[in-house]
Order: sequence, then structure tokens, then C-alpha cells
Amino acid sequence: MSTRGIRGAITVDANDEKQILDASIVLLNEIVAVNRIQPEDIACVWVTVTQDLDATFPARAIRQMAGWELVPLMCSVEIPVKGSLARCIRLMVLVNTDMSQAEIRHVYLGGAQALRPDLSAK
Repeated sequence: MSTRGIRGAITVDANDEKQILDASIVLLNEIVAVNRIQPEDIACVWVTVTQDLDATFPARAIRQMAGWELVPLMCSVEIPVKGSLARCIRLMVLVNTDMSQAEIRHVYLGGAQALRPDLSAK
């Protein structure tokens, strides 16, 4: 068994607490579903947001999901690179798995598909 990273990103329309929390849940649920993983498989989750999203901590939504109470979570702010995608939430899920790197399915939703069109097409 190895620890693998699963990337994901999603955008929201506004710096709104509900949108941020809802989008975080949608993204994590999609990562979990397409990779067939469970909370007990997760070593930790890093959540980052662009600087224009400061209405709430996205990890709040994950922590309130059934089974995710004990998963270590960390939120941080992305480096503000000029011209980068606005209102974006990113996840890095570290999972203990027998899947190879090639089998891992990274998830890019909404406007975040522009970040990695090569992975969004899978």
C-alpha cells in the first residue's frame, strides 16, 4: 500500500460562505466517488483557496461530513499569482491505497477545468 495524492479544484461564483462550503463538499464527494475511497483511507486533506475567498474555512464543511470528523484537515491561501484563476478552491487528498498513480482520478469541476484540461477529460 502506498500514500498517493489526489488533486481537485472547483470554482465558485462569489465569496459567499454557503457557496464555499457547498462547493467543498461537491468536490470532495466527487474525488471520493471516482476513486472509490473512504474516510478511513485518508491520511489528510489540504484545502487551499485563492485570496478572494475569505468568507469561511472550506474545511468546516468537510469536518461536518459523517465519517470525516477524525481526518486531519488544513486550510491555507494560494500564492496570489497575477492572472491566476479567481474564486478557486483546491483539495489535495492524501490517501493510503493500492491504486497506482496512473489509476488515480484527479477532479476539476466548473471553471477549474481550465487548470488541467488534460485531467478534466478523463
